[in-house]
Amino acid sequence: MKSTHQSPWDTWTGSHRSEYWRGVLSGFVLFAVVWTLIVPALRSPRQNAKPSVNSVTNTEAPIAAATISTSPISSDLSERVLPSNGVTLPITWGDMGAKMIASGVIDQEKFESLYAARGGMTPEMSALLTGSNNGALTITRENSGFLLNLLWGLGIGNENTILTEGPMNSEAFGNDPSRFASTGGWSLSVGNPMDHYSAHRFVTLTPEQQELVERVAKGIYRPCCGNSTLFPDCNHGMAMLGLLELMASQGLSEQEMYDAALSVNAYWFQETYLTIATFFESQGTPWETVPAQVALSAEYSSSSGYKQLVQKTAPVQAPSGGGGCGV
Repeated sequence: MKSTHQSPWDTWTGSHRSEYWRGVLSGFVLFAVVWTLIVPALRSPRQNAKPSVNSVTNTEAPIAAATISTSPISSDLSERVLPSNGVTLPITWGDMGAKMIASGVIDQEKFESLYAARGGMTPEMSALLTGSNNGALTITRENSGFLLNLLWGLGIGNENTILTEGPMNSEAFGNDPSRFASTGGWSLSVGNPMDHYSAHRFVTLTPEQQELVERVAKGIYRPCCGNSTLFPDCNHGMAMLGLLELMASQGLSEQEMYDAALSVNAYWFQETYLTIATFFESQGTPWETVPAQVALSAEYSSSSGYKQLVQKTAPVQAPSGGGGCGV
């Protein structure tokens, strides 16, 4: 028996069927347009995208990118920021190098071998390391890295509550100061560097002098990281702590300590402070009139502050020298 059931298609008229096929055809056309125009547009940014400036392999990209087009600097400004004859610091070094060798904070053989591989030490450097009658320290473009290492040894070895009760030994970091670059990276000692951590009385401070060191340390930042000298987790911070202790023990005023610290930081981070000086000069403020407390503040001298600054002023190229983040 013939079935009387009809599908919906059988009930459509010719006009209904024509409209259906027109709809199907329109759908195919629309799909083709989307595929041809929109999909490639979505793909192209991914194909042409550059690595993020904050990627793991390029964490310093924001500064490096700006450095591509460095700003010229006048020889006059360079000389005012980094005098070619150096800056004499208002302290007496005496036999501090010899004391650090005697205590084991500095292994003389390791220290001299390090610099033998770098062309050898000058007579002045040798005197600072082993002599007993040294006068004032003079920091120059050429010896800034050497003084960085000497002061690093002083900072890590001298007994101070900043090291034992400050951020370096806090619960936030597991009460383990050995984990930091300023301690684990000190490879010029006799034995384990932590055997010498805050273990020697090279410099003795009165309560007032200790308070002065802590107060000034809070205000001195360094562009290799975001911490002040009160948290000396890198070699520059530890060396600056040693310098502050030495200056306070010899009766320098707070302003003298800040001024000396700015001179030293400028030689350790030459490009940074030439750039900072260029910025102030572009604002009509001569470098000599910028208070050391301002230049050394987090706004300009911390890593984050400097990164913001180079968005306003192209970095300048340093002549030479400075001090890296290792011995």
